[in-house]
Amino acid sequence: MQTLPLADGSSLPAFGLGTWLSEPEVVTRAVRVAIELGYRHIDTAKIYDNEDAVGKGIAEAIAAGDVTREELWVTTKLWNDCHAKADVRPALEASLSRLGLQYIDLYLIHWPVALRHGLARPKTAEDYLAPADAPLAETWGAMTELSTDKTRHVGVSNFSAAKVAEVSDAVGKTPAVNQVELHPYHAQNELLASMAERKVVVTAYAPLGSSGRPPGLRREDETRLLEEPTVIEIAKAHEVSPAQVLIAWALARGTSVIPKSTNATRIAENLAATKLVLTDGDRARLDGLDRGARYVDGSFWCTPGSPWTLESLWG
Repeated sequence: MQTLPLADGSSLPAFGLGTWLSEPEVVTRAVRVAIELGYRHIDTAKIYDNEDAVGKGIAEAIAAGDVTREELWVTTKLWNDCHAKADVRPALEASLSRLGLQYIDLYLIHWPVALRHGLARPKTAEDYLAPADAPLAETWGAMTELSTDKTRHVGVSNFSAAKVAEVSDAVGKTPAVNQVELHPYHAQNELLASMAERKVVVTAYAPLGSSGRPPGLRREDETRLLEEPTVIEIAKAHEVSPAQVLIAWALARGTSVIPKSTNATRIAENLAATKLVLTDGDRARLDGLDRGARYVDGSFWCTPGSPWTLESLWG
């Protein structure tokens, strides 16, 4: 399994299983199947409401002898209502309890957006905390103070290059990982270059276009990445699936990638993509699809009265 070096000398499995929108009743089996097949990187989050089920799948795999805990990389994330310094450590401990683990390998600030404590999602403008009232640097500082016995590494998610620089410079410690939306329609080349300069590994979420996301996050006029003619043509040339082409593209760029699936056949198919080698011509064609189009654009944080706009979110 390909790995990516982290700044501290350790390494991150480049390929993993994403679990966003994976229902608890099926994700346990998905995790179990994935590990049995050879996956060593599992990604979840508090807001996914499936940490318990993900942890159960991990426990079953370890009990069956398919893997040891030390061979696995497990990531989870701090939700937006726990950005206050006093809330960071309890949030991590709660995630560990739900996962049934003594430690995780990576803990991420899920979004740079802060909410009032106890809220999963905002309903009114009063549910948000203004950036001045919940400074990102304070949250990041609390993350860096977490015990390495509880989380081996800390990082961020959905952070622009400017926000990574802001927290790194303020605290004096750089995130190990920045998990962001990445695919040929949204290649984020400038962000990748900036993260490389800071030795921050980038993890690509929604690498297949997140076609299964909730209707409220979809646009009527959006183009499905898996139906992109260029992707289909390259897939046919290699006798593979469009999904495998997209995964191979992400890996070839030096990012880690976490496609989500609960279907055993697709879980195996996605893993097989780690052996697909795209030609320089294939990569150039895929690179040429970039149009700066996000599927998860963060507009749900920019409701009336919110302190956030798309400009302040992404820069």
